[in-house]
Amino acid sequence: MSSYAHQNGVHPAQVAGFFYPADVNALRTLIATMRDHARPDGGVAPKAVVAPHAGIVYSGAVAATAFGPWARRSDPPRRIVIAGPAHRVAFRGLAIHPAMAWMTPLGEAKVARDLHIRLAEARAAAVDARPFAGEHSLEMHLVMLQAMLPAPFEILPILVGDAEPRRVAEALRLVWGGPETAIAISSDLSHFLDRASAEAIDSETGRLIETLEAASLHGRRACGFLPIMGALDIAAERDMRASGLHLATSADVGADASRVVGYGAFAIEYAASARLAEADRDLLLSTAMAGLATAARRGGETPSLAVDGRLSPALTSMRASFVTLTQSGKLRGCIGSAAPRRSLIDDVMTNAVQSGFSDPRFQPLTEADLDSLSLDVSILSHPRSVPARSEAQLAAALEPDRDGLILGVGRRRALFLPSVWRQLPDGREFVQQLMQKASLDGWPAGIEATCFRVETFGAPWRRIEPGDIAPARIDEPPRALH
Repeated sequence: MSSYAHQNGVHPAQVAGFFYPADVNALRTLIATMRDHARPDGGVAPKAVVAPHAGIVYSGAVAATAFGPWARRSDPPRRIVIAGPAHRVAFRGLAIHPAMAWMTPLGEAKVARDLHIRLAEARAAAVDARPFAGEHSLEMHLVMLQAMLPAPFEILPILVGDAEPRRVAEALRLVWGGPETAIAISSDLSHFLDRASAEAIDSETGRLIETLEAASLHGRRACGFLPIMGALDIAAERDMRASGLHLATSADVGADASRVVGYGAFAIEYAASARLAEADRDLLLSTAMAGLATAARRGGETPSLAVDGRLSPALTSMRASFVTLTQSGKLRGCIGSAAPRRSLIDDVMTNAVQSGFSDPRFQPLTEADLDSLSLDVSILSHPRSVPARSEAQLAAALEPDRDGLILGVGRRRALFLPSVWRQLPDGREFVQQLMQKASLDGWPAGIEATCFRVETFGAPWRRIEPGDIAPARIDEPPRALH
């Protein structure tokens, strides 16, 4: 390995004047314009983001959407790891540049020397300047961040060549850090399809990212699929959730619609600390209440839900949720989704109606029951596997009051929300009762245990009419003809 004694040079800008203006004032003006066109992010607090790296006039608004939450933090990140794909030079594995600073028209950014050394000494990345010649995937993030963040920060640019996804994840784990460190994953989406085809495949790619289905990503979906896969592997391990914030194509800014490039902004945040904005919480609860009221008038039939482009991305992201109904403090229904299969707002409304009318433990609700109800919504993180060889090991691995649990073999599966700890505070009893719920005896071969965290909130019933929940709309099903 080369010595660090000579690694104090500066890596100059590679694409200034091509992918973005070389003039400082013109560059700042352009990025300010892109920020004006960024989408609302729903109040996410990401540890990591996925953002595009095309020319700023094409993808700058999408990138500004991704980086906006960091720019608004009261304590913006002091270190940013930027991982992106190599476009110019083919190589195997990962690479870091030997220079200890990077220069753009907006000034010099220092490299986090200790992180650089950590990757090099672990042989997680090669120290090699050659793959960085003419490369833009890392530099495009850097100039956007220099313009948007209110304070100087250190960087660790990582270029990903032909690498196994696990190698990318291993490198990211080494530099993941704490709240002072943020992870920027650089990637455009589909390339050179017609606009309709690009929008369709990019929408599906967004669903794969939101559901952390890293194994389904490939180069036709995203040029930076390898760094995305590495980040999603870590997200699945650490109870994180991903939200799509903004999808666009180059045709949206006037490029040829027959051959477009897709762009996406995604936020990855810790589920245990994630919190929907109050307006989004209120809209979720209102939608659930309106759905219940409509279903009560229509014999328990689930109404359909329509939304428009004004809805917060936090509500249109793919999520798993449970809705719990109580009446005079007693359980009146609880049904949900163990895995994400539709948008959060649709999932919550559907589960609210099913809790009221399809929970086999209770009689279906009547309109008269509604006024005495309370609703609680639980949004689940991505479940992570809990290795255990016995009930005792599993109980010891759980954190009371915080971990929900899914147990099962084949189709015999059952779930406890974290709220069940209030009735079953002993870990062994918590596990045993869930085993009984799943009709499992002893510790059967092939048993699978996964745990999750939730964001939970609720409210007493209030009468909400379908027209009161814009930008969502509940469409009442037609009455049956007799």
